[in-house]
Order: sequence, then C-alpha cells, then structure tokens
Amino acid sequence: MDRTTARRLATELVHRMTVEERASQLRYDAPAIERLGLPAYNWWNEALHGVARAGTATVFPQAIGLAATFDPAFHQRLGDAVATEARAKYNAQSALGDRDIYKGLSMWSPNINIFRDPRWGRGQETYGEDPFLSAQMGCAYVRGLQGDGEYLKTAACAKHFAVHSGPEATRHEFDARVTPKDLRETYLPAFEALVRDAKVESVMGAYNRVNGEPSCASPTLLRDILRGEWGFEGHVVSDCWAIADFHMFHHVTDTAPQSAALALNNGCDLNCGETYLYLLAALQEGLVTEEAITQAAIRVLTTRYLLGLVSDGCAYDRISPDENDSDAHDALALAAAEKSMVLLKNDGLLPLDPDRLESVAVIGPNADSIPCLEGNYNGTSSRYVTFLAGIRQALQGRARVFYAKGCELCKDRLTHLAQSGDRMAEAVAAARRADVSILCLGLDATLEGEQGDAGNEYYSGDKPDLELPAPQRRLLEAVLAVGKPVVVVCATGSAVRVEDGNAILQAWYPGQAGGTAAANLIFGRANPSGKLPVTFYRSADDLPPFEDYAMRNRTYRYFEGEPLYPFGYGLSYTRYVYSHASYRDGTLSVTVQNAGSVAGEEIVQAYLKDLDSPLAVRNHSLCAIQRVPLAPGESRRVTLPIAPDAFSCVLEDGSRAVTGRRFTLWVGGSQPDERSAALTGARPLRVEVEL
Repeated sequence: MDRTTARRLATELVHRMTVEERASQLRYDAPAIERLGLPAYNWWNEALHGVARAGTATVFPQAIGLAATFDPAFHQRLGDAVATEARAKYNAQSALGDRDIYKGLSMWSPNINIFRDPRWGRGQETYGEDPFLSAQMGCAYVRGLQGDGEYLKTAACAKHFAVHSGPEATRHEFDARVTPKDLRETYLPAFEALVRDAKVESVMGAYNRVNGEPSCASPTLLRDILRGEWGFEGHVVSDCWAIADFHMFHHVTDTAPQSAALALNNGCDLNCGETYLYLLAALQEGLVTEEAITQAAIRVLTTRYLLGLVSDGCAYDRISPDENDSDAHDALALAAAEKSMVLLKNDGLLPLDPDRLESVAVIGPNADSIPCLEGNYNGTSSRYVTFLAGIRQALQGRARVFYAKGCELCKDRLTHLAQSGDRMAEAVAAARRADVSILCLGLDATLEGEQGDAGNEYYSGDKPDLELPAPQRRLLEAVLAVGKPVVVVCATGSAVRVEDGNAILQAWYPGQAGGTAAANLIFGRANPSGKLPVTFYRSADDLPPFEDYAMRNRTYRYFEGEPLYPFGYGLSYTRYVYSHASYRDGTLSVTVQNAGSVAGEEIVQAYLKDLDSPLAVRNHSLCAIQRVPLAPGESRRVTLPIAPDAFSCVLEDGSRAVTGRRFTLWVGGSQPDERSAALTGARPLRVEVEL
C-alpha cells in the first residue's frame, strides 16, 4: 500500500472518530474503538539486535558489534530476519488476543546516536562514532526491518533525535549545547540519511534539550529540519515519559497540559508515557486545536495502514510462528558474531591448534555468563552458547578444559572477601595446569547501559573510566604472572583499556552464538575480520569533559592524541595487499589480494581529507566501505562509489558547500594514521584528487 492511499484511508477513519477518540490514539497504548472496528494497539516494541523483551527470539550481537562488521548488506539481511520474527510473534500473539507491550510491529530501532564518548552506557546500542558508518548501517537495518513489499514488514524508528549521548544520570534535565557546524557535521547526518534514503517510518525524540529546546518539542529539530527541510512523512514518537520531563525537570512548562500542548504543537504525534492523557484538558484550555490532534491521529493511523493492521490483512500475516527462533536465524547469529569480533592483538599465538593442546584453562567472570552475550534491549534465546561452552565443544575429545570463575564481575557483586580469594587461587591453579589460558573479562549490561531503564534490574548507566573493574585487573595480573600463554576475550559494549596478554579478542556482546563464534576464531575455524567502529583511547583523561558536546578532540576525525586502538582497526590471520588505486568520475578503484594462506574477508575502507579548506574536519573522514571475501592468493578489483557530498564541508552556520579543490583519498584496511600503520604494518594507498 502506498503512503497516499494509506493516508487517505487514515484520514477517512479519523474523521469518523470523536475528538476524544482521536486523542486516545496518540498514546503508545492506544485503546480499541470497537464501533469502528479498530483493535487496540501497543506501539512500544524494541528490536535493537533481535525482537526484545517479548519472550523467545533470536539474539544477535549487540548493535555496536554489528557495526564492527562494516557490512551493510549483511546487516540488511539480519534486519529482515528480525522483522520475520516480529511478524511471526505478532501473528501468533494477536490471534490469541495478546496485544500488550512489546507485542506490536512498530520497532523502536535503530539507535543512530553518535557514540561520541566511550563512557556513555548506551553507546553499545549505536553503530559507533562515525556519521558515515552509522548512516550506512542504520539505513541497511531500516530497509531490512521495513522490507520492500506491498506493506511495511515492520515500522522502523530512528532514535533518539537528536544530539543525545549521555550523561545518563542527568538526561531528563540536561541541555546539550552544540554549534550549527557540529550539529550538521556529526549529529544529524545519520538521521538525515535514514529519513531521505531509507524512508524510515518513525523518528523518536530524545530526553534532553538541544540548545534550550526540549527534543520532543523542538521547533528547530521537528518542524524546521525533520519535516520542513528533509520532508519527513512518517510519525514522531516521544521517548518514554520524556514529555513529562518538560514540567518536572526541564521546567520549560508548568503543567502537564502545557507539556502535552508544547509537544503536539511542535510535531510530536505519539506519546510514550502518560502526558497525552492531558490533551483534552489542553484543548479545553485553548492550548491546542482540534486540528492539531486530528493531524497527529492521521499520521499514526497512516502507519497502521501501511503495516496492514487496519485492513483485510497482508501477505505477512502468513508468517508462521515456526519462523521464530529458527535454525536459519541461529546460523545467521553465528555468522554475525564471527564477523563482529575484532582481533586487537596477536603475537603469533592465535590461532590455537586443538591437536597440539593437552589442556586449556577458561577463566573469568564472563566465561560462563549469559548476560555478557546479550547486551541490553535483548530478547531471550533458547540457544545460548557461553564462551566456556563454545570452547568445551571445540575441544571435545581433544584437550581437557579447566574452568575457574576467578572473581566477580565487579567489586559491588562480591559477597565475601574470603570467597574472592578462593576464586583467585582456583584461577591461578587452573592456569598453572593448562597449556594456555583463555581469560574472559569485560562488562555486561548491569555495569553499562541505560540509567533507570525499566528493563534493567541494576539501574546501570555510564562508566566512570575506561578501566576493567578492579577485581578483573587483579585476576589478569595473577594469571599473567603464571608465565604461560594468555588469550584475553573481552566482552563489552564500549572501549575498555586492555593491553596485556599474548592475544586480545574484542567480542562485544556477541549474542546467542557468541561462545561458538569466539571458539571458531580462537581455534582457526574462522578468520577474524571485524573492525573497530569506535576509537579505543588509553584513558578517559585524553578526552574532554563528558558533558561537553563539542566535537573537538573527540572520535578519530578530531582526536589530537594517539589512541590505544584506532577506529577501523582489526587484525586477521592472513595478509591483504592493495595495489593500483585510482579515482575517476566519482569512483575509487583498487585491487585487493589475499597474500596469505587462509581465506578471509577484508573490509576495504576509504578515507578523504580536504587539503584546502580550514573548515574541513581536523583529520580525515570515512567515505566508503566494502567487505570483500578472498580465497588464499585471490585478487579482486574493488570499486567504491564516493558520494559528491564527501567532498563538501560544513560551514560555521551549518550549511554545506564544496570549498576546497585539492583532496586526498586513502584506501586500505585501516585508517591512514600512524597508529594504524604501527599496529598493522601497512599503510593505505594514497590517491590525489583535484576538482
């Protein structure tokens, strides 16, 4: 169904409603209107990396891990699988009359906020720090979720609009101050791409203010930019209970009716929360018009028509519950986990040969942990494979596996100091008995996540620094002191400083198949190919204050120091050689060869630098990516389209223009920086371009 038809039908339906009925449809828990045959609908559902919070579903790697795949085409396939599971669950549940929260087809994903500071607890939900990568991955996921059929398969949502990335503790009252240049250069490009290119169906406002305007009622963001400039035709939804923040914490209004009116009048159609219960009071007080309520109702009902929920049905109604939690989706979760993990360090120890090992010690608080597989905003898998289970399975019939927890995840979860000492001793004893130790460290969503999230038992939020918790640092030191080889597997949703060990594998929160994927990579059944979507800094002291939203000295594009591990970095078990790079008519071409002895997938990255304009970003910007599978010895000519906008820069007033004539393009397997060259032993090829 095209939007014009859906809007016509929605308009006809809304005009048959009373004003009270129209206002009722602007709540996330919209009630049924039986006289019109309109069933109840709960708009609140989540699908960040699989259908979340509604029972059994395939759990894919957390979004930050999916970003590390640098593979939009694969991510679109994954989005399609998530949409299939959402339809499968919806069809089964609605047939039984279950239309509760987390049961609908409006998926409040993806989160395309920029991960500007590694301390932000919700950064794990994003696609990292780069606007181009975030746009590519976000658009791909939206296309996968929404499909290309007659109806929307599900309705995706770009959130949180805009300039939103912590601090979590003050998000309900915080005012993010940002210049027009930083706004357009960093914080808005991914949103613009999802609206203009991927045709995302909805946009969610943020909790914070932006330059004094509450995001969910910002005339600048919602009226001028989103609808006026970008031509957005879908609906806007508030973050949950964000409109109540207007009078409770931001103090831009005094009463709930005033807050409801401010949001509705500035383009927020749907309220996740309860403040729109006061819309009729606002109408009586003359704060809103009946026309404004009608317009919002038409917008949200248009989406329901596009989903096929207010008509005679659609082809997606035939998706069976059998397609949820399927073997095919489990295989996709394994492929995603393998593609996402990043090999940060390897002195030659990896891959381990199972046939040459007699015993392996698997140690650490994340070794046998399910929460470290899940991340946040997750579903519940029936197929979890922890790191310990994956390693045991890989070594079955070959080598003995010793297991020791070693310590709790952090000091707050220690129950007795004596117990901690016993666990440490057990870990050291296991390390001494084994040929090699695989040390599983990191965090989980109880330590970094959304502050005050209703689905988060531990009320977590931001990180205070970039260090592993103290008990884990002591455990790492104790195991290293044994003097035998150590592989560190680090499960986090963000950058944590880990430097020690013979090899370091950044696993992120890898989803239900994380243990199998890690084992496959450690023992050489798969070749590491993930790349970092964020900069790993040496210390939080290298960064500006968390509350400072200026981009100076943040992310690889502006950072003035030397990172621990750079954006775009990741090692492999093979070696890729680049040659014959050229640029012509908007296309960058290069030959890539697998010069090693094992098959692999290389992520070709192109970066651009304006050599003339003082308004260009300080360093360089990612402008093209492509994942290329290559057999040993195989060469392939790769062509990368470079968008014309890549050559433009953002002026101080926020406008965009091409102001330079001379540019440098680099193409290779990493950034063109000194740290990447030192870690990889290779430097991308350079191509000079003159417009």
